Amino acid sequence: MTAPSARSGRHPRLLVAAMAFAGVVTAVMQTLVVPLLPTFIADLHTTHETVSWVVTASLIAGAVSTPVLGRLGDMYGRREVMVGALVCLMAGSLVGALSSHVLALVVSRAFQGVALAVVPLGIGILRDVLPPERAASSSALMSTTMGVGAAVGVPLTSLIARYADWHAVFWMSGGLGLLALLLVLALVPRTETRPGGRFDAPGTLGLVVALVCFLVAVSRGNTWGWTSPAVLGLFAASLAVGAVWAYHETCVPDPIVQLRSMANPAVLLTNLSTLLIGFSFFANSLVTSQLVQEPVETGYGLGLSVLAGGLCMLPASVTMLLFSPVAARIAAARGPKLPVVCGIVLMVVGYMLRLFTSENLVLIIVGAAIVGIGTAFPYSTLPALLMQHVPRAQTGAANGVNVLMRAVGQAVCSAVVAAVLAGMTVEVGGTTAPAFEAYLTTFFLAGCVAVGALLVVLPVRDRGSGIQKNPQQS
Repeated sequence: MTAPSARSGRHPRLLVAAMAFAGVVTAVMQTLVVPLLPTFIADLHTTHETVSWVVTASLIAGAVSTPVLGRLGDMYGRREVMVGALVCLMAGSLVGALSSHVLALVVSRAFQGVALAVVPLGIGILRDVLPPERAASSSALMSTTMGVGAAVGVPLTSLIARYADWHAVFWMSGGLGLLALLLVLALVPRTETRPGGRFDAPGTLGLVVALVCFLVAVSRGNTWGWTSPAVLGLFAASLAVGAVWAYHETCVPDPIVQLRSMANPAVLLTNLSTLLIGFSFFANSLVTSQLVQEPVETGYGLGLSVLAGGLCMLPASVTMLLFSPVAARIAAARGPKLPVVCGIVLMVVGYMLRLFTSENLVLIIVGAAIVGIGTAFPYSTLPALLMQHVPRAQTGAANGVNVLMRAVGQAVCSAVVAAVLAGMTVEVGGTTAPAFEAYLTTFFLAGCVAVGALLVVLPVRDRGSGIQKNPQQS
């Protein structure tokens, strides 16, 4: 294996800071526009169904880009591909800042979503250029940025939108993207760990089609009807194309995803657990702000403003950031599986608390923070657990698939939560609002899914502490 670049040891702390900042910036894009959806409907004279594509486009683009750009990073250099992803984020931000039509916003959000691949690429870079004793904690921090950024996005956007036009949110995201790009160019070294190979264009096309069909069906199922011909047809198309794609990937010498290594039981269970954790975590981000903003007339709502509702998620994001190093230290001493298990148990405890305390502001914030702490542990250490079972040459692609599982989990969570909140309602002052039971049902489901993640990850074997070279590595 070729050694990393000679620049790898010059500024390790600055390198980690640059990677973490880039990760947070790209993760913020997940929830950047959530508080702005009502404003888009009024300002752009569009409908709820149409404006929801502003969120869906980013979700789909992120899910598609993570495995594809991860594989390209393995082949041609992760730093170079990361720069391209950040340029896409800036381009999308510019389109959004200059747009006055909902279709332009959808295009803008798709470009921003591509940047989600920065996180798995960053984990691969840190693993390449840092010594093993630092790579574990640094990769943990990088992985946690996905949760931190998603939690920060809502209060940050709410704050800007309170004092400025919504276009300012896109100018802000573009500025953050530019700063992240400059930090990457200045502090992230080029590495020589490039196995090369031929790009699998048919495999990429098949993966894109299968994912797009599946995620569109999931995200639009509540609107179009889960038994409608369109949704059932999309699910059928995703299944058929996915089956052909899987066969193709096992037959070509340089597949976009190494399915043979992904089919390793440990890798498969780790990725499935990641999907379930993504579902459980995202429920916390989706409903906390909305719950406290419900009118007092509902009998449970606190009637807070959009800004106050967004700020309720700030403690959760801060605790995630603070507990990420704790998880990494536990992983270094006892192996990554222990903090994964402990974190999932904390998520279950947090949702149990939320079942009984969701009418008190302080306890709502405490419950959300406990879920955030719990999420920090598996988000920080799942990559270390995964990397014990895949070759180093497949780091980018494997992390891309893992991030894809998070995105799919979040997509399914979004659809399920929307269906629950729309299906259990009360009449308040001539308008319809979710019933209190709808929120309790959401917390119960999220807790049950977290229990499922725990059961799935328990059989995975822990090969030791930290991110180590495993027997498959070349």
